[in-house]
Amino acid sequence: MISKTRTPRIPWIPVVVAAVLAALAAVLTAPGPAQAAAPASAGTVRHGLSQPDYSYANAIREAVWVDTGLDGDGRTDRVAVDIVRPSEPAEAGRKVPVIMDASPYYSCCGRGNESQIKTYDAAGNIVQAPLFYDNYFVPRGYATVLVDLAGTDRSDGCVDVGGPSDVQSAKAVVDWLNGRAKGWSARSGGAAVTAGWTDGEVGMIGKSWDGTIANGVAATGVRGLKTIVPISSISSWYDYYFHQGAPLQDGPEWLSDYVESDSAHANCAAEQQKIIDGSPRTGDWTPFWTARDYVKDAGRVRASVFAVQGMQDLNVRTKHFGQWWTALAAHGVQRKVWLSQTGHVDPFDYRRGAWVPTLQRWFDHYLLGVDNGIQREPMADIERGVDHWTTDPVWPAPGTRDTALTLGPTGTPGLGTLGEHGRPAAGATESFTDDPDLWEEDWAAAADTATPAKTAFTTGVLAKDLRISGGGTVTVTATSTTASAHLSAVLVDLGPATIRDHLAGGEGILTGTTRSCYGESTAGDSACFLDTSADKETVDHTVFSRGWADLGHYASLSHGVPLTPGRPYTLTIQLAATDHVVPAGHRLALIVAGTDNGLILPPDSTPTVSVDLSRSVLRLPLTGGAAALRTTPGAPAAGAVRTPAARRSAAPAPVLTPAAELG
Repeated sequence: MISKTRTPRIPWIPVVVAAVLAALAAVLTAPGPAQAAAPASAGTVRHGLSQPDYSYANAIREAVWVDTGLDGDGRTDRVAVDIVRPSEPAEAGRKVPVIMDASPYYSCCGRGNESQIKTYDAAGNIVQAPLFYDNYFVPRGYATVLVDLAGTDRSDGCVDVGGPSDVQSAKAVVDWLNGRAKGWSARSGGAAVTAGWTDGEVGMIGKSWDGTIANGVAATGVRGLKTIVPISSISSWYDYYFHQGAPLQDGPEWLSDYVESDSAHANCAAEQQKIIDGSPRTGDWTPFWTARDYVKDAGRVRASVFAVQGMQDLNVRTKHFGQWWTALAAHGVQRKVWLSQTGHVDPFDYRRGAWVPTLQRWFDHYLLGVDNGIQREPMADIERGVDHWTTDPVWPAPGTRDTALTLGPTGTPGLGTLGEHGRPAAGATESFTDDPDLWEEDWAAAADTATPAKTAFTTGVLAKDLRISGGGTVTVTATSTTASAHLSAVLVDLGPATIRDHLAGGEGILTGTTRSCYGESTAGDSACFLDTSADKETVDHTVFSRGWADLGHYASLSHGVPLTPGRPYTLTIQLAATDHVVPAGHRLALIVAGTDNGLILPPDSTPTVSVDLSRSVLRLPLTGGAAALRTTPGAPAAGAVRTPAARRSAAPAPVLTPAAELG
């Protein structure tokens, strides 16, 4: 998860918040009883919204070290907790809820588009709290709590990359806020500190690793955690490092080393070795990954979930969102989602004017108990075009049904058809030879040209819009000429469009030079952040969903096997969740190939792979089901000649560093 974040400073200017979204008659899945309006004694809610009644300049700033219950050196490790909370409720004996961001990045790398880090005064109390949460929400009667995960910044312990130590170091703080754990005024020794100023109602928020920890803590079922807002976050760490056995990048030990504090570097060699030993590069699922799989514990989640995901995030891929969302739905968790066209980007940087008031209403409802109706509004906001958003009452979209599409041959090797036609006769095949120097953009640009490194299956020209809402699968029966083979499957919208340039450095946004302000400032902590705009590009095709797999893991993730050359193997590749409309006049393509350069690592051989079309099928969640797929009679399908629009000029594949930093 490579940090592409950047840092601000300007006096506070009041910001006018955009009008909140109109309530519609849709209901979130499994709604609970409406919460009563916050009591007047809370002193922060008027006209259905928390109000900036309290002074940010006079806020209480303090540091507490909370016992995690984990023993690293003969005493329990303590994690550093920096708190900014309004002084007026404390003086009046009123208790406040908490917005909490637990992160490994507060000193090593920074948070947000401007790479803000924590800064401190001479007494060790926080001066700059990264991001806008403290500036905006503390005046509205919330405390903000920023936790250094174990082994980072000012905390004891060791980083274990999403494992029990990471999760427990944040969960312990929720317990302390609810009187179930011990806190101290110093990292060692010190006086006992309690959190008598809070009512124990906690909401966790964060992007990337931060949001991942929110998922992990919620999956413990800890009491007092009322809601989480995970942004581009991992739901199972195996799926960050592998996709069905195919390696996405090097091992997690690089990431732990990257974020550890100096003291952790000196003391955590044994933990680092456990990470290496537990995560072999075979692609096999081990107990290490089981301990970092939050999806399996979705049934323990008590908190509501407001998930945010960039549909073109090639860092934390949308598989994480999709499988987490599906598991939460199965257990009736209240939830909401925003799906953007960006890559690994915070909504504050692509839809700021709507994000801040929506987040405020979400926290007001779940932490202050305000019956503002947000739980009855549309479940999903989706960026359909650049800065053009639509809503759905539930997600996936109503009327969406899995639909089987068959892969058929044409007279041109490497080019096939895609549709509802009958399965081809036994013996129909298409073949490709793995070329690890090519990636999905190379394949998609040549979707109508026979090339040796891929095979492309396309529909005819669509007679009406076709919406794919959710995650699909591709089942292939494949034969390799060598003992190892990696497979890629990508969905492509063939036709011109203007999209966010998610492959550029800002992953769909441009950072400007002006600033807008959200909340109040002090000399050491500005509420004013650099403005952003959409980074657009005109294309003639759009890759919108992907999946990868190691053919040697065809039978089980637990243990991959060498392939027998010439023997057929059947494998189902999971395609990442998406919500994309292929417009009328465009075509839908499925490309099956080998190494997706920059997104998966190549196998240790260079196989030629043959796909048995009679035993292969694409299943897609089509809104409207099979009836939604209609093509224009006589319109060209595979092999059609297109006049391309201005496509990104030979966009290079993303560079896989030893592990992209999550931020």
